[in-house]
Amino acid sequence: MSPIPRRRLLAGAGAAVACCAAGCATYGTPRDTAPAAPAPTTPAPAAAAPSSSAAAAPAGIAAVDDVPVGGGRVFAEQKVVVTRPDADTVLAFDATCPHQGCLVDQVSQAGISCPCHGSLFAVSDGAPLDGPAQAPLTSRQLRVEGGQVVLA
Repeated sequence: MSPIPRRRLLAGAGAAVACCAAGCATYGTPRDTAPAAPAPTTPAPAAAAPSSSAAAAPAGIAAVDDVPVGGGRVFAEQKVVVTRPDADTVLAFDATCPHQGCLVDQVSQAGISCPCHGSLFAVSDGAPLDGPAQAPLTSRQLRVEGGQVVLA
C-alpha cells in the first residue's frame, strides 16, 4: 500500500470539515451572544381543581398523569419538555439546547439529555449538569387545567 499524497490528504480533510460543518448546521446555529436568563417559573400544581365553568377540559399537550414523577417527557412538535420533579410540581422548559440549538430528546432519572453533544440538564430547574452546555434550558409557562398540561 502506497502513502497518500499530501495534497490528496488535505483535500479530503477539507471535505470532511465542510461535511461536519454542514451536519452541525442542521442542528441549529451556535449562539453568538450569551443566552438570556430564564424567566422565573412559578411551578404549576400537579392537581388543579376543576373549573367551575361548564366548558370541557382544555386540550393540553398531555395529561399530568402521563408525565412520570421524578422524570418528564419531551414533546418535539411543541419544542417543549415537561417535567415533574415531585408529585406536586409540573414544569416546562424549551426543548432547545442552549449549546448549539439541538432539541433534547429524552428524560431519564439522570436528567434531560441532548443527543448532539451530550449535555444533561436537571428536571427540577433545567440547570446544566454535564456536557458543553453552560446555560440552563429556558423556562416555559404552563398551567394545569382539568388534569391536562396546557402551555401558556
